[in-house]
Amino acid sequence: MRKAPFMIMVLPLVFAFMCPGAENEPQHAITERVDRRYNSLNSLRVDFVETYRGVGAERSESGTLWLKKPGKMRWEYEQPNKKFFISDGSEAIFYVVGEPQARRAKLKQMDDLRSPLRYLLGKTKLEKEFDQLVTLPDRAAGAAPGDIVLQGVPRGMSDRITKVTLEIDAGSEIVRLVIEQTEGSQTEFRFSNLQPDVKVNDDLFRFILPPGVQWIEGNDLAP
Repeated sequence: MRKAPFMIMVLPLVFAFMCPGAENEPQHAITERVDRRYNSLNSLRVDFVETYRGVGAERSESGTLWLKKPGKMRWEYEQPNKKFFISDGSEAIFYVVGEPQARRAKLKQMDDLRSPLRYLLGKTKLEKEFDQLVTLPDRAAGAAPGDIVLQGVPRGMSDRITKVTLEIDAGSEIVRLVIEQTEGSQTEFRFSNLQPDVKVNDDLFRFILPPGVQWIEGNDLAP
């Protein structure tokens, strides 16, 4: 599968503060301050709520996301089921606690909406990652008053994704990320309680196979 080339945040999450009249801030200035915020970080921890909406289906999950330069990430889902999506920078694994199998794939071979978020720290350049990038009024996009909303199409992914919406708060943090796919589904991430430059051991991005659990090799690590 083709590697997802965009870096969303998304994830993508968190120096400038907006002042009165910030709704007139040029889009280039908005993207630059978001880039500066995330590119200045070496690691972060943030809580997330992930909601998937598809034809006749909707599910919501929550947990904690850790990111660390270069390219390491750990999605630790707590509700409703305990599971992990972990990348050490070269490969990714997905495991639901209690299941007899764990899945793994090389990052350059996989296609997963969470994977590009590992590039958020140190390499963020929003204007280069999105085509048709526009700024929307906060109310029109369902954002909190005073937040900035950016929307665009991830470069090179128009065959799969129709648009991505990013909600950015006064601290230049990405607090919401919505990915809309061509087949009609929507995945929304809401981020809160961001903790920048936390001390994170590299062991957090390694996965030890539990006794009795077997590996499955493949490109699709979706739940």
